[in-house]
Parts: sequence; C-alpha cells; structure tokens
Amino acid sequence: MSTGFSSSSCRFADYFVICGLDTDSGLEPDELSALCQYIQATKFRDGARGKLAMACEGENFEQSPLRRTFKSKVLAHYPENVEWSPFDQDAVGMLCMPKGLSFRTQADSHEPQFHSFIITREDGSRTYGFALTFFEEVTSKQICSAMQTLYHMHNLHAAPSISRLQRFNSYDISRDTLYVSKCICLITPMAFAQACHKVLEQLHQAVTSPQPPPLPLESYVYNVLYEVPLPPAGRSLKFSGVYGPVVCQRPSTAELPLFDFPMRKMFELLGVENVLQLFTCALLEIQILLYSQHYQRLMTVAESITALMFPFQWQHVYVPILPASLLHFLDAPVPYLMGLHSNGQDDRTKLELPQEANLCFVDIDNHFIELPEDLPQFPNKLEFIQEISEVLMSFGVSPEGNVHCTEGPAKIKGFRSADMVSDKRNGNLASSPLNSYLLRENQTIARLQALVKRTGVSLEKLDVKENASSNKDLKMQCDEEELKMHQLNIQVREVFANRFTQMFADYEVFVIQPSQDKESWFSNRDQMQNFDKASFLSDQPEPYLPFLSRFLETQMFASFIDSKILYHDDEEKEHTLRVFDARVDKIRLLNVRTPTLRTSMYQKCTNIDEAEKAIEMRLTKIDHTALHPHLLDMKIGQGRYEQGFFPRLQSDVLSSGPTSNKWAKRSAPAQWRRKDRQKQHAEHLYLDNDQREKYIQEARNLGTTIRQPKLSNLSPSVIAQTNWKFVEGLLKECRNKTKRMLVEKMGREAVELGHGEVSITGVEENTLIASLCDLLERIWSHGLQVKQGKSALWSHLLHYQESKEKRDATPAGLGPPGIIHDTERRKSDAGCAMPPLKISLIQDMRHIQNISEIKTDVGKARAWVRLSMEKKLLSRHLKQLLSDHELTKKLYKRYAFLRCDDEKEQFLYHLLSFNAVDYFCFTNVFTTIMIPYHVVIIPSKKLGGSMFTANPWVCVSGELAETGVLQVPKNTLEITFECQNLGKLTTVQMGHDNSGLYAKWLVECVMVRNGITGHTYKFPCGRWLGKGVDDGSLERILVGELVTASTENEDRMCRTPPMQQSPGMMRRFVTISPNSKPKLNTGQIQEGVGEAINGIVKHFHKPEKERGSLTLLLCGEYGLVWALEQVFQHGFKSPRLFKNVFIWDFLEKAQVYFESAEQSQVTQDENYQTRVRHFCRFMRAISSTPRNIGKDGKFQMLVCLGARDHLLHHWIALLADCPITAQMYEDTALLKDHSLVNSLIRVLQTLQEFNITLEASLVKGIGI
Repeated sequence: MSTGFSSSSCRFADYFVICGLDTDSGLEPDELSALCQYIQATKFRDGARGKLAMACEGENFEQSPLRRTFKSKVLAHYPENVEWSPFDQDAVGMLCMPKGLSFRTQADSHEPQFHSFIITREDGSRTYGFALTFFEEVTSKQICSAMQTLYHMHNLHAAPSISRLQRFNSYDISRDTLYVSKCICLITPMAFAQACHKVLEQLHQAVTSPQPPPLPLESYVYNVLYEVPLPPAGRSLKFSGVYGPVVCQRPSTAELPLFDFPMRKMFELLGVENVLQLFTCALLEIQILLYSQHYQRLMTVAESITALMFPFQWQHVYVPILPASLLHFLDAPVPYLMGLHSNGQDDRTKLELPQEANLCFVDIDNHFIELPEDLPQFPNKLEFIQEISEVLMSFGVSPEGNVHCTEGPAKIKGFRSADMVSDKRNGNLASSPLNSYLLRENQTIARLQALVKRTGVSLEKLDVKENASSNKDLKMQCDEEELKMHQLNIQVREVFANRFTQMFADYEVFVIQPSQDKESWFSNRDQMQNFDKASFLSDQPEPYLPFLSRFLETQMFASFIDSKILYHDDEEKEHTLRVFDARVDKIRLLNVRTPTLRTSMYQKCTNIDEAEKAIEMRLTKIDHTALHPHLLDMKIGQGRYEQGFFPRLQSDVLSSGPTSNKWAKRSAPAQWRRKDRQKQHAEHLYLDNDQREKYIQEARNLGTTIRQPKLSNLSPSVIAQTNWKFVEGLLKECRNKTKRMLVEKMGREAVELGHGEVSITGVEENTLIASLCDLLERIWSHGLQVKQGKSALWSHLLHYQESKEKRDATPAGLGPPGIIHDTERRKSDAGCAMPPLKISLIQDMRHIQNISEIKTDVGKARAWVRLSMEKKLLSRHLKQLLSDHELTKKLYKRYAFLRCDDEKEQFLYHLLSFNAVDYFCFTNVFTTIMIPYHVVIIPSKKLGGSMFTANPWVCVSGELAETGVLQVPKNTLEITFECQNLGKLTTVQMGHDNSGLYAKWLVECVMVRNGITGHTYKFPCGRWLGKGVDDGSLERILVGELVTASTENEDRMCRTPPMQQSPGMMRRFVTISPNSKPKLNTGQIQEGVGEAINGIVKHFHKPEKERGSLTLLLCGEYGLVWALEQVFQHGFKSPRLFKNVFIWDFLEKAQVYFESAEQSQVTQDENYQTRVRHFCRFMRAISSTPRNIGKDGKFQMLVCLGARDHLLHHWIALLADCPITAQMYEDTALLKDHSLVNSLIRVLQTLQEFNITLEASLVKGIGI
C-alpha cells in the first residue's frame, strides 16, 4: 500500500544486504527463538510439561540439531547508510531470516525461497524489503565439526527409539555435505515486488551458473543502487538485470495506489467467501492473525487485504511477518494484523493464543478461517461475491479457491482460458471449453462449472478478450504471467473500490466541519464529532446497518474523515483522498438522483477497462530506460568469486554513487529530506512546520499508543515498557468509549454542534455496547497467566463464583430474592410498596447461566455486561469482582492492567458514568427469554380496601407482548408470574368481577417489577372501580412509567418519557392532584393541546428504533386524551350539585341528535353526512362493548380511535355546530368560540400525516 514510502529517495533501491552465517563467531543458538519456545513452555508448565519445557535449558536436545535455529547476522550491507532512510540492522536481520539460520544436508531440498517484508518506522513511514534465501555449502571445518558434536550429544540424550527415527535427518561429517541458508536482500522505498524478485533471482543465478556473468556482480548491484531511478508517477521504467531486462511501472496520481503483489494467490489460497469475511474483520478493526509456513503467503495476504481497503487505511499494529522473538506481541490488547509463521507440524489446537474472544484466525495453508462471534455481513455480500467471482473466473481462478495450492507454483498454473483458446484453435477441445476431460477430473472445477452455469458467465465470451490481448503480446515489454497479474489485480481492486464509492457516495454531506480554527479543533479532536453518523445511517438500507454502524466507529473511518476535514483544498489533499473524491464525483454525475435517497440496488464496477488500459499502455510503451550496468573502477583481481557461493562484495566501490547523478538528490541536507518525508505523509494543516511536526507525532499516537513493535533487543524492561504503553492505551480507549456512549445517549454534544435533538438508534446503541464488551474482553485478557475458555471476563467471573460459593457454605444468595441485606439496600422512597431487588453479582450470573439460548462463554460475558449496564451496576459489579485480590493475583501477571491499581480505579470510575442514563440493552436484545414479574396493587389508604369483596384481575402489556388476564388474590393483592420477555412495559389493564356485597374499590396505583433487570414500573390510577361510583367503570387502562431513582423522591409520579425530563408548560398550571378537576383558562387549554400534539409529532420524527411509548403520549398524564378532556370540560354546565355529568353523556346526546336528524332527512352536503355516519358508528361500537370500562374509559377509547383514523378534527367541527352544545355549554365555553375551535381543528389536522397504531389493550373488544 502506498501509505508512506520515503519520498525523498528517488532511487529504486536504498540498500543491498547479505545475511547469513558468520563463520568467525561460530554457531550461536538463536536465544530469541529459544526464549520464545521457553515462554510458550511456561504456559504449559502445569499440565504438559513436555517437549517445549526443554527449550530453556540452553541447547534444546529434543530437536535434532539440523532442525534447530541458529543466529543469523547481517554480513554486509551497501551503502553504509543513506540519510533519508537510516539502516536498521536489528529489524533487517530479523525479517530477512525471521527464524534464523537453518542447516540442511544434500538429502534435503534446496529450492531458493523469495519473501518480502515491511519495516514501519517510528513516524509511520514504511520501507519494503525483498529477500531471496538459498543454501550454500558450509566450507568451514569448525562449523562442520561443531555440528557433528551437537549430533553426538543429541544422540546420547535422545531415547534410542527416537534416534532410529532420526537417522533420516542426521549428519555424519564423513559422509554428508552440510549446507546453510544465506539471504540476499534489497531494501526499497516502494514495493516493486516483481521487479525485485527478478533482480535477486538473476543475481543468484549468476553465482550458481557454470559460466560467470558478463560483468562482475558489483556492477549489477551498483547499477540497481545508484543508476536505476524510481519510475515517476504514471510512468514505466526498464532496467537491466544480469541476464534480462526488468520492467516496473507506477500508477499515476489519478489511479489506485501502487500494489505489486499477486492477489490471485490470496484468492487461490482462501477462496472468495473467506477473503470477504477476512476483509470484513479488517474493516471492523478486529484482531487478525494470519498463519502459514510460507513467509511470502503471510505478506501477500496482509498486503492484499490492506490494499483492498482503499480509500481507508489500517491504523493499528501491522506486522505481516512476526519474528519468533516477538511472540509476546500476540498479548497486545489492541487491534492488530499480524502474520505468524507455522512450522508445518503443529496443528491449530497447539497454538495458545492469549485472547480469542475477538480474534479472526486465518490458517492460510489449510484454506480455513475462524471468525469472531456475531460478525455482521458486508453489505450486498452475495452480489459482491458474484462480481468478484466473475473477474476471477475470467482469469481461470476458481472462486472457491484452489485447495491443492500447496504444490510448487509451476504445477498449479491451472487451466487459464487463454490456454483453452489456443487449444480450441488446434481443435483439441469440444465446443464448450469446459467439457474437457481434464476439467471433469477435478472436483473444484466441477463446482466451478456449476457456478458458471448459475452466473451465466460463458467462457466463450472471455475468448475474445484473450485473443485481443494475445495480439498485443508482440508489443508487451513484460512476460504474459506478469501482465496477467497486473490485470487481475487491477480488476479485483476496482471492484472493491467501487463498493466503497457506492456506499459512501454522499459522505461529504455528513462531514461536520469544525466551527473553530484548525489548531483548537486539533487539540479537542478526541471529543469532537466529525461525522453525523445518525443522519448518515438513517439514509441507509436496513440490511447495511449492522455493518455500517460498527464501521463508522472505527479508527480508520475517523482518520479518513479527519484527513477530509484537514484538507479543504484539492491540491493539499492526500493521494488516496483525491482519487476517492474524484470517483465519488463521477458517480454522482452518473446517478443524478437525490443525493440522500439511498437504494440498495447493486451497481457493478464500470471503470475496469480504463484502469486496465492505463497499465497496458505503460507496459507497451516504456517511458524511461535506465543506464546499463558497466564496469566499475575496480582493482585487478577484485570481483572474482567461487562458483556456488555468494561473495561479500567490494564495499569501496559500492559505498557511494556517482557524484553527478540527476536521480540522487545528494545535495540537499538530510533534515530537509526528513521534512520532505513528513510533508509527504502530511496530514497538512495550515500551520508552520513545528506545529505540523507536533501534529504528525500526535496523529501517530492517536489510534493506539503503540503502532509498531520495535524490532530490537527484548530485555524484560523493554517488554515491561511495552506493556505499560498498552495499559495507558486501554485506559485512554476506555475514557473515549464511555464518553462517546454517554454523549450518544444524552445527545448533548450533537445539540452543541447545532444538530438539534439527536438520540441514539437501536443499531448504534448495540454497536457501542458490543465495542464496550470488546474492550472489556481485551482488558481482561491482558497479562493473563493461563488462558481458559474463549472469554477471559467470563472465566474470571466463574472463578469468582466458585470461590464465593465455597466460602458461603450456607449461601445467602439462595434465599428468596425479596430479602434485602441492610448494607446493600438501595435508597428507595418509603412509600414504595415494592422493596428493590437485592444487589448480587452471583445472582446476575445465575440469571445468565439459566438462559438456554446463550451457548458460548463470549455470549454469556456479553449478556452479563448488558444486564449489568441495564441495572446500572456494571462498575459496582466489576469493582466487587476485582476486590478479591487473591484471585486477581492468581489469574494475572504483575504487569496486567487489572493489577495496575490507579488505572483500574480510573477505569471503574469511567464506567460509573453509565449510571447517568437508562439503557435497555438487555431487555431489547434477549426478547425470547422467560422473565419473572411481580405485580402489586396498591389501594387507596384513605378508604381502606379491606371491605372489598370482588375478585380483581390484571393484564400487563409491554412493547413486545402482553400477558393475558391474570387473577389476583384479593387478600394479598400481589402476584408473581413468569412469562416471555414483555419488553418495556406500557399499560396495565385492571378490573374486577363486581361480585360480593361491596364491589367498590379505590385504587391508588399498580406496581410491576421485572425480576431479572429489577426495573420497576408504576401505573398510577387514583380512581374508583365499581358500579354507581365515579364513572361506573369496572376496568381501567393504566399507563405506566419506569420508576427512576430521581422520581422516587418526589411525591407525584412524573410520567413524561425520560427523554424529555424538563417539565412541560402545563406543570405550572396543574398543581392540584389530577382527581379534583382544575379550572384552566382557554389559553392554558390551547397550550395543553399544542404540547400533547407536539409530543406525538416529535415521536414520529424519531427513527423507528428510538421511539418511546405512543400510548403514553395519547393516554398518559398531559397526553392527548387529557388535553381534549380539558377542551370539553371548559364551560360545561353542571346541572345539579352532587351529580357528576361526564363528557360521554354529552357525546351520547349529540349521537342521538345526529341519528334523529338523519332520519328526518335534513339535507346536508355529502361530506357532512359521512362525518356524521363515522361519528355515530364509532359511538355505537364503543357503547356496545362488552367491557365495563366506564364513561371516561369510553371517552379515552373514542379519542384514540379518532386519532388512529384521522377523524378527530372532523368530529370537533361537527360537535361545535351541534345544537346540543348550545344547550350543555355556557356562552363563554371554548367550543362556542369559533376562532378557538378553528385553531384547535388546525392543530389536530397535523396528526393526519402519521400512521398511528394503537396498542391492543386500548381497543380490546372493538371491532372497528
């Protein structure tokens, strides 16, 4: 990837390096690798104190000497140093030969192996290394005899049975020839992998071939180092190797960045499906571990995956080849992408990884990938796979990958449609190229055939393309294989890039440009919102949300948007951003649709051809040709060497380049060149250079505290310091996460940014909570002594549970949950008839263990975190868990995060802030589990309910379900039952059967508690139930609200949704309890109606997943029903003292009038008649309901149905003109004031655009 190569280098290669066996220092065992094996051995110390434990005893006698690793050294590098890219001896030595030296005898294979590697410097810039490892005969007598001695020692110690087996790889000085590995390597600023491979191969060939090369080796190395320039952007370059020309080409600034690794290889090794899953993990910044016995495979897969991310860039630890000595890095509690070399013997089960809760493990050689739980699908996954497969098949690559990829590359050229075409011309094949015998033989191909049929790609169509390109071959300057590689790469990359251009076509609209100047924006950038995520997501098709909501939280997305904000001018833009923006603009021109209306239509990539043409153009017409290698000014006798041995070269001629060379900017002093490199990463601000350097340093530290492991000596102090950085990083991440989650919940920051009220969507809340669970898993797996199970957090909880249960031989936790220990009693208001649940970490664990739907440890840990969040106990529970210091000591190493006391305290303090907001992250996710509920009916204290003789019943409804009628014993008035999760509770219907002598009952309220989450709801009533009392109702529908800690202290229940806790205007007028009817003036009544309607309008303007309870807005305190009640109460004549007249009585009289008017055929317009008919129909239906809901209940039902069917404003108009109104209202009444009635009608009309669905409990028994 083109993240940052050292731009100041204008030369193709910076260094030429030779690594191998230093005969002077002799055979040194590679302590680092041994140490590493020792570290692994200590993990098994308890159980299998087997093979590995020997590693610490100096020589590892278990391994036969030929299989051991010995230290390799950098034997020489030319030139000594280049100022713009200092030579890093440790890193180069480690990465050229990551496993150290290896020895072979003539019996083993000696194929040269090529691999590449990457070195990331402190400032984030990268250099690439390309290494060819081959075997040379050992000529030093000392080394041979040392090896013989080692064998003798080995055979003495080894069991006789083993020694018999190992005769096969034994060494006998008299009979065997000993070979040792050596490596030649180019260090280059840009990754021209193919060109470097050719140069190194030809150099190696020059040494091994019987004829010496035309010129001394020094001439060729000198040429590559000093006389071959980097090709300029958009140009191609040809230079001479030892035996043939080498061509490389570099994309222009308008094309995708340089990428020169064969992607074909990755698809053959893994198959499209796996590649896409791996790609998804990388985009979501999940830890990724690649595993293979070939270094080049690790590098190819890592580089391919990161290249496909364009325009995003991997922001975290990136080590495609992890040297054996750095294995402790797998403990890193940060996102990483690392490659681990397998020795080919051990299987996956032997590999002990510190944390797997959120790990993507890719076994490249075995075509196998292990994914973390609940990985979301990439948007349009199937169509995307289809599109990639079509590209691959046109190059003869099976979309399922080639499982038999282990043979040498020569054998698996496979069938390419090009070969088929030539075959067809020779008449060897039947009409369809896929019918050949060769293909039927192979199972993969059979599957391919099926896919071909399904996708309708015919290989016939592909022929044309192949023919076209074969004509061009006359002019192509590179071999066909290489051209094919470039073509396949660019096609696949274009398909991937096109997905992002489609998905983020209108991302610019949502970028929040900072209001303050750049400098202050930069210093507060952690806290700033830089992208309007909620609005962006609300435009996306539903199936994209699980992926996108997580992707928008990643560091790579944040950095991408940051760079967008930093460059507002085109010429300042970073390369990737410029290319991406150009593509987005093009797409928007093509689709002249409204920019924010997203469709989930899949749009295929259209610019493959032009991208391919650009490459072909460069390869047909070479733009630059470098100087040819020539004789150097060498003394006679220099430059000779023995055949078969790569010599040390003459350093005097290679130490510096020609003095006047237009390519080498050797005149500029080094610091300028360093500035230049930083400028080229430049995240440019309009700042002077010092500020810019400060910015760049900061930017490096932003993502995680550690970007790259230092490849140097690994003393314990270095390891400790690394771990300390991890601890600081985890704490910082925790601080940012908690802040982000609170801000999302409270919407405060969005309001500050001028976005009005923003609340969190369900999807987004889930994403944030999942990433919190993830952070907790990483914290809990940092510095673990022994890993057990996939979830470190759950394993710690289980240990705690076990030790606690041992201690409590008489477990208090098993008593009835109602019993509360004084110490743990939460403050609760004295008047509450329902004592809160006992706080118990163990009890919460048991709840989770009883949920049969959750099968895995990771799932259990996440459910437990969600439950604790909902109960506002997360910080308290974790504090309790960590207060068992003995246990923590037993489970964790000294340096672990959980044993750093200050950091741990701060961490728990950050988690405490979650208690400020209400989460329903448990209730809303586990919708099918069984939950115990406890219901208590509280009768009024004034009129003792003790004489009450009827049998009460309740029916509880929530957002997810309702219970059906439950009989309540009249002596206790409480009941506990278990049923499937009801969700957030909304209404309780309650009533009685009117039996016995005294069936009148004044109920204050009903309380309901969820036995798992402890949420308690209060349903205020304050009315009578009974015939001949109040409005004669035997049942009522009560609307409830969650009892929160703040409301427990007030006497009056506050029943607005928690979102709008600010008291509405109405609070100021209504200070009397709702039972006595307050007299409001017309202004206050209008305001009340306005507020009620406003609440409903706001409700519908929120995204669907965020809406609260509509029932509350209709029937709750100060809801629509209440507001209209005030309208009808105003100026209502009360005929006699002591007799209550209800609004329903007035409505019934009006109904009678309308029905009689219809009979007497008073001619009215059509509209008027339909309105009358509707009104009477609803009135009749409600009056004839079998339920005993009383007059006020009927009025409530009428208002709800009228709101649902958008008829309320018609009815108000009807009633205002009805003669009955004249009789029953005083002249001052609101209903008689035309202007007020008209404004009321206008307000009610705003409800017409909303689709109001009523909860079943509100309209039970009504057939309309």
